[in-house]
Amino acid sequence: MAHVTTSYSNSFSLVARIEAALARFKEARTLRRKYNETVREMRQLSDRELNDIGISRYDIHFIAQEHVYG
Repeated sequence: MAHVTTSYSNSFSLVARIEAALARFKEARTLRRKYNETVREMRQLSDRELNDIGISRYDIHFIAQEHVYG
């Protein structure tokens, strides 16, 4: 009777998981940077400019979140 033993290297899966985690971190950092930039730009608008485009100052964070994260 013959037996077959199969072994898999866990180092590749560990490396792949670390690379995936790093990619997710970079994507999250990029999105956060876009969010902060959007909030900063909208905060620079005057109340009149915000009113002209129909935005309340209290809605800035919500609008920035929807814009960046969808």
